[in-house]
Amino acid sequence: MQLNRINSLVELFFTKYREINPVVDKPFLKWLKENKKDFLTWEQVASKIQILSEYLKENVTVGDRCILLSENRPEWLISDISIMNAGGVTVPLFTTYSEGDYEYIINDCQPKICIVSNEIQLKKIEKFISDEIKVLSIESINERVENIENIFDEYLKKKKLDPKISFNQNLQRKDLACIIYTSGTTGNPKGVMLSHGGILSNCEGAQEILNQLAQDSEPTFLTWLPLSHSYEHAVQFVQISLGAKIYYAESLEKLLFNMSIAKPTIMTAVPRFYQNLYSKISMNFLKQKGFKKKLISSTILLGTKKLKNQNLTFREKLINFFCEKLVRKKIRNQFGGKLKAFVSGGGALDQKIGEFLNAVGLPTLQGYGLTEASPVVSCNIPGKIKIDTVGPPFKTNQVNIAKDGEILVKGENVMLGYWNMKKESDDIIRNGWLHTGDIGEITQDGNLKITDRKKEIIVSLGGDNISPSKIENLLCLNEKIKQSFVYGDKKTYLVALIVSESIENKKEIEFYLENLNKNLSLVEKVKKFKIIEEEFTIDNGMLTPTLKLKRKKILDKYEEDLEKLY
Repeated sequence: MQLNRINSLVELFFTKYREINPVVDKPFLKWLKENKKDFLTWEQVASKIQILSEYLKENVTVGDRCILLSENRPEWLISDISIMNAGGVTVPLFTTYSEGDYEYIINDCQPKICIVSNEIQLKKIEKFISDEIKVLSIESINERVENIENIFDEYLKKKKLDPKISFNQNLQRKDLACIIYTSGTTGNPKGVMLSHGGILSNCEGAQEILNQLAQDSEPTFLTWLPLSHSYEHAVQFVQISLGAKIYYAESLEKLLFNMSIAKPTIMTAVPRFYQNLYSKISMNFLKQKGFKKKLISSTILLGTKKLKNQNLTFREKLINFFCEKLVRKKIRNQFGGKLKAFVSGGGALDQKIGEFLNAVGLPTLQGYGLTEASPVVSCNIPGKIKIDTVGPPFKTNQVNIAKDGEILVKGENVMLGYWNMKKESDDIIRNGWLHTGDIGEITQDGNLKITDRKKEIIVSLGGDNISPSKIENLLCLNEKIKQSFVYGDKKTYLVALIVSESIENKKEIEFYLENLNKNLSLVEKVKKFKIIEEEFTIDNGMLTPTLKLKRKKILDKYEEDLEKLY
């Protein structure tokens, strides 16, 4: 498929649908939370999109915003494409937003329609919806709310489906496809306006990587990151372009169990997932003794050497052969046995974690992007992984490094701007270049390397620039430390909040920190810390829906405790 010739995300779906012979009823979408054994086929999904599109056209004019508030499930994709096919603009909302975020976004985007999955989701936004806004539900709620399944049934009684499955051919690449509100670590969310062409450009940029991963087997995805996040939202169109089979996970808690059922070939996730994975595998390794322990050490050592393209001796090759059969294969089987790659995005993946996962037989490709870039800018390529980088920039966008080190991006993937925020849009896009707020460099082999975050830098009293996230990632490599928050702006030294299960872990954490500080520069050393048992979560407002620290919220609660450490 030549993605550069496709005019819209709707056309992408129907073009792929026509490529796949519907007579064979090819499986497409399955939600693992449902007890149904069957998949929705491409034919069924295309029919449902056509029906819902026809219904929405009666209520939506070109450019009208349509809210989509649901957990990941097949109806999410069906609703998203139907909204765009009807001429509307999808506004996905996280199911974990605060009440204030829901109120702000609804007032900001002024939706014409709200599609919710069930009564739980409706209750979150009900009081912010005026009578003029039409509400549709995926599951049956009450007589006031129109049920989408009923729409499918009623439409089939009234009108026969067009066997050609026509779609909206007026849509162009430059047209607005969706408004994705960034969760933001400070202030109100910003509505990022992404075009059809921007997301299609991202799909095209990913083809080089995914074509390699999709060879020799049917591409299968297990989706768990919220589809309301720009990363997973774009991935669903990559999945369509590949003609992939898609499973929707039940929950994060059941992810490993779901992987054993879905047997994914490709899986996307954020760094927090890989950090947890690293901790679980490491803890299991620490329990081993004797021959098993030696074999595991060899697996990590030799796997890391191979990752760094270092030559193995004949003896090492022999040992590595047994490591592959006895350790790596066993680990891969725990994840379904068919995994060709994890793809990490949405934040910085610690280098040690990346090396470890690749070494133990779980190929992990780190990428880089931001919602404002639709969202991926670069990604490592299978067989050419440079773990300390985020891979080469996609060929569909340009990347430049400003004099102050800031990463600049230009291309069709750059957002159209922020909804209702002209000044902020003009501040971040200058002369066509998106100013990312991240600091980086281009390596000799053409890969992009992220070195810092412009907006989250701590400036010490001595004027030194310090990256708190770098130190937080290092702290969290210790199994007793669940989360950490580094503080020290305009101070003489750094301190930290450390989330741990028990205050009794203090001695062990002190010992770990003492050793860690030896490998940090003078200004990066953490001199004091306070243990807290309450985790930073989405529910208590301390994490964004993509599991990034909300620094302002954490400071609002703990600033007094942190100040006492000075």
